[in-house]
Amino acid sequence: MAGIYIHIPFCKKACHYCDFHFSTSPVYKDAMVQALKSEIIQKKEYTGTEQIGTIYFGGGTPSLLSADELKMLIGVITENYPVLSLAEITLEANPDDLNPQKVKELKQTMINRFSIGVQSFFEDDLKWMNRAHNASEAQSSIKRVQDAGFENITADLIYGYPLLSDEKWKFNIRELTGLQIPHISSYSMTVEPATALASFINKGKQKPMDEQQSAQQFEILIDELSGAGFEHYEISNFAKPGWHSRHNSNYWEGVSYIGIGPSAHSFNGDSRQWNIADNMKYIQGVQSGTPPSEVEHLTMENRLNEYIMTALRTSKGMNLNLVSQRFNSDYSSLLEQNLQPFLDKRWANITGRTVTLSKEGKLFADHIASELFIDSQTR
Repeated sequence: MAGIYIHIPFCKKACHYCDFHFSTSPVYKDAMVQALKSEIIQKKEYTGTEQIGTIYFGGGTPSLLSADELKMLIGVITENYPVLSLAEITLEANPDDLNPQKVKELKQTMINRFSIGVQSFFEDDLKWMNRAHNASEAQSSIKRVQDAGFENITADLIYGYPLLSDEKWKFNIRELTGLQIPHISSYSMTVEPATALASFINKGKQKPMDEQQSAQQFEILIDELSGAGFEHYEISNFAKPGWHSRHNSNYWEGVSYIGIGPSAHSFNGDSRQWNIADNMKYIQGVQSGTPPSEVEHLTMENRLNEYIMTALRTSKGMNLNLVSQRFNSDYSSLLEQNLQPFLDKRWANITGRTVTLSKEGKLFADHIASELFIDSQTR
């Protein structure tokens, strides 16, 4: 089952740490919505006859769209694609957008899952991040969505930044688990080059992030959420049994997906393509029938390396038998050989023919994956 991702490139404010593609000007919002509608129709052959199992509105801030706009875009998808009747349809939302009237209106759409960008329950931390919502809205938005009858809710938290002590971090986690939502995503604060945060650090106005703090708070996160009954099913994602994100799980499992909107990526198993990260050029391209995009045709090594990177991030792990069947048995033998240093350090484990990372190994997931990557010279 394929998925559809729709990128909504607008935000009220620019968070200091964010490097996603967005604009704080809503001037072209109406034209963008029409362009998204057109691209949905233009791409309907991309995954052939595959059924659509998930639809995900990301951004940017998708909750800036009205319920009618979201309903229209979902309608265009259902009219042009074979969408499952029980498809997972997710809306990323900022807490300040989820006022009583908006939630009531969203209840009349096909949206059945919310991803709420809480990040912190501390006012000073939210101001430091330059978030658009306040601490009170962080909590009340979740309760409001629950009161409206939505059960499938995830919320984001960020750790590893200077204002966040371990005590505050535990408070954030426990505040969120206390709200009885079934899914939590949590990310370490990273410093991306073209962001305000990077500029502040380069000018000496802000301390650099502390890797040791981040590692310690990641371990606290694992312990706290495991103790609260959550499954750590992907490096940054935790869920109660039965509440894994179907859309994101498809990414990690190599399922095809269609990306709609500026900067959005699409993948069909053989190639990857991505739209230009420029709102006006995107709109003009769609209007002319050809959204400006780039295409990368994937070699066997490309596809194997993607599998290594994504599989090791999940609790399902990397299956060496699958590597032999899908790629090449020589690759499987080479991977097993190159894994040995990480097995010796107890950063990785092998059960049967499945490789998973230990708690400590998860701290080095990207490094381990990069060391295992295959290229033509390592064959």
